[in-house]
Amino acid sequence: MGEVDQWENIHEDMLNQIAKRLYSYDDYLQLPLVCKQWNSKLPKIPNGIKAPWLLVPIGGAAKEPFKAGKDICHVSQLPTIDEETVDTFSVEEKGIYHLKLELQYNLIRGSCHGWLIIVSIYEGTIRMLNPLTKVCLDLPPISTLPNVNDDGDECSYYLGPFKYITDIVYAYKIIVWKVVINSAPINDNDNNNNFMAVALYGAAHLAFYKSNSRKWIKLTTNADRYTYFQDVIFFQEKIYIIDDNGQLYEFDTNTKAEPVRITHEVTPPSDVVTQEEVTNLKYLIGCADGSLLMVVRHVHNLMQQDNQRSYETIKFDIYELKKNANTWSRITSLGNYVLVIGFNGSVQMLADDFSNCKGNQIFFTDNFVDDQTLDDVVYYHNIGIFNLEDESCQTVLSDVNFFCPPVWILP
Repeated sequence: MGEVDQWENIHEDMLNQIAKRLYSYDDYLQLPLVCKQWNSKLPKIPNGIKAPWLLVPIGGAAKEPFKAGKDICHVSQLPTIDEETVDTFSVEEKGIYHLKLELQYNLIRGSCHGWLIIVSIYEGTIRMLNPLTKVCLDLPPISTLPNVNDDGDECSYYLGPFKYITDIVYAYKIIVWKVVINSAPINDNDNNNNFMAVALYGAAHLAFYKSNSRKWIKLTTNADRYTYFQDVIFFQEKIYIIDDNGQLYEFDTNTKAEPVRITHEVTPPSDVVTQEEVTNLKYLIGCADGSLLMVVRHVHNLMQQDNQRSYETIKFDIYELKKNANTWSRITSLGNYVLVIGFNGSVQMLADDFSNCKGNQIFFTDNFVDDQTLDDVVYYHNIGIFNLEDESCQTVLSDVNFFCPPVWILP
């Protein structure tokens, strides 16, 4: 009995050290079951688990159109993902967990630091949801975004330089493209947090949020009116944005008021071009050594019929911008790193941080917004793992139409 009591009363610091050495959430879930003392000491969100998880909504099926009103999800840890283990109609597979999230009539438009950013298509709210603790925090609603106006029935907004007036539901589906945050909230109270957020909306517009603000503040880039932004990240107290031409924009967040734009002399790589029937999606990633990566994803249009959409990722090009440099250099290998891209905040991770994973790979999900918002359209998401060494691509769930796009949950 004495030995059992010693384990029950283990010092909290020692218990946390044990938890940090578990690379699998499956293993972590067993720790709180040891005894009541461990259950009370261990956080619901593990500090040491660094592997990305794929959140897969249940309810979609092949050849079925978008169906709102579902709120059941699977979550699967990578790199164990493949066609055999990810089964959207079974919750008993190894490495797949069953979550009930309040996603009814909501769309996921971001995933950062373990939090999902969700948009209500009927209320126009933008919220942060922790999928493990179920805690929700409010961000300012869509109606507070610059140049967005609604009267309760209709909404006026801009997609690029063009003004639209549509019904509220369609507007709330299409306006917000992606939201990122700079850090996880320090607590569950809306009024006592100190984090920032940036919303990429209307394809060509950016807005900034700081804790306790009641509305979004416009970020002005002075870009051409036909420029479309493709990704945004927080990195080293700055905001970086990339547009469809590969042009980089930078804002300093270390200011008392709103972020200040920094004039950037970096020009896009000369070989970043869009070929006919091939779409180039661009992502930004901050690296541990202070450099930036621009990831260019080449997506081929497989099927574009009246009621069906399907795409295929055919290759990736990666460019590196060294710290304090002004020229992008093309790289062909990530070494022991993997990249994770999609609706999530784009990140670089060490393959050694989670088991059974090889480096030099890119985990990707589908983040097309415009096609996914069409009613009565069967949309087949493009999800998989791309190996840069042999340029092979392992796709998963390519025949499933989800009511909400799958997304990576990142630590």
